[in-house]
Amino acid sequence: MSMTESKEQDQLLKRINELAHKNKTEGLTPAEKAERKKLRDQYLKNFRAAFRSNIEMMQIFDKNGKEVTPEKVKAIQRKKGLRDD
Repeated sequence: MSMTESKEQDQLLKRINELAHKNKTEGLTPAEKAERKKLRDQYLKNFRAAFRSNIEMMQIFDKNGKEVTPEKVKAIQRKKGLRDD
């Protein structure tokens, strides 16, 4: 995740937490509930994309140093030009 993406995630999370606190203390208006849903959806979308990217970049090795990365991940890495084999 880049610095820009991290900063965006931090801002989303900050606003989500503000709305959660307000919901517990005084309740949310319908507009705020819609905003909360939109922010949560965006946060999850960004999280999933970053997590997928991390998995796709990963190489797995056993105790003997032999690569045991799943073929599905290897195929994605080849498609993205991350592997030469």
